Amino acid sequence: MSNFFKRALTGAVFVVVMLGGIYYSYWSLAVLFFIIAMLGLHEFYSLLKFAKYEPQREVGMFVGAVIFLLFIFRYALFGEMIFTLMLPFIAAVFFVELYRNVPNPFTNIALTLTGVIYIVLPFALWVNYACPYAPVYNKFMDQLIASFSATKEYNWHILTGYFLILWTNDTGAYLSGVALGKHKLWERISPKKTWEGFFGGVILSIVVAYFLSKPFTELSPILWMIIGLLVGVFGTMGDLVESLFKRSIDVKESGGILPGHGGILDRFDGVLLSTPIVLTIIQIAEFVSNVVNG
Repeated sequence: MSNFFKRALTGAVFVVVMLGGIYYSYWSLAVLFFIIAMLGLHEFYSLLKFAKYEPQREVGMFVGAVIFLLFIFRYALFGEMIFTLMLPFIAAVFFVELYRNVPNPFTNIALTLTGVIYIVLPFALWVNYACPYAPVYNKFMDQLIASFSATKEYNWHILTGYFLILWTNDTGAYLSGVALGKHKLWERISPKKTWEGFFGGVILSIVVAYFLSKPFTELSPILWMIIGLLVGVFGTMGDLVESLFKRSIDVKESGGILPGHGGILDRFDGVLLSTPIVLTIIQIAEFVSNVVNG
């Protein structure tokens, strides 16, 4: 099988799985993003081990899984208490290092928590944002049942639009770079990226974002176009950061789980750093709208 065909087939399956998981239900989204986050975190720790670092891989995976689950059930069970509940698990990473006889203990702690923040948190934030509202009951089991049944409030539009913009940016940057690219964007980190490709991706992202505002009317056209700009800029920055990480440990791809596309981190690098920016802007806009409209 040629590399092009392998890449195209993997890309088609990837898009179908992503859009299907997002569209089908809130719970299919939660399961899909949980799997992606855990695979990405495992990949991150494996790369660090390859580079002779000593992160707490098993503990980090456990802490990442717990934090993700806390976000899933935030509205139904925990509310704002979620942030307090996260603290003992973060503290556990410090305590565990006391029992490990390995060099550079605080580097190990920092790298373990970096994986959780860098990889798990962005996917957990999307699941949290998309979480259907579950009414709060006095009885714990009633709350738990409500969290599984109140899926009718789930709205897949914004998340779908976000990924369509992200993929558009990647495609636009590649095509513009091939056709027009002359000036290197950040040659030290990513020799193939050009300013022409960068601006081509950003412009196409803004255009697609505007057209997405027609069927997905939850956000205004202006806000959709701002999201297009942010995804174009910070998605590219996320790509560069992941390239910087790989160069620092002298690897070309983060893994091989996606034939022709590399690993989870290779495929979702743009998501990891653009998600916090995009969700912050969306929620600020929603807050301002609620204040203005009473």
